[in-house]
Amino acid sequence: MAGKFVISKDKRGEYRFKLVAANGQTIAVSEGYSTKVACVNGVESVRKNAPDATVDDTTLASV
Repeated sequence: MAGKFVISKDKRGEYRFKLVAANGQTIAVSEGYSTKVACVNGVESVRKNAPDATVDDTTLASV
């Protein structure tokens, strides 16, 4: 099973999504969105813009 996006509504009435790995571990959690449409757009943005994203670790000391 591949990872999945899970959309929920929080106590403040905002929509959020989280990216959940195949093993059930939460990988990422979104900001709060005022509408479900905006939340779905956020999911689509992550899908579109990060399929091959690299990691920029700024905590590594330059040598």
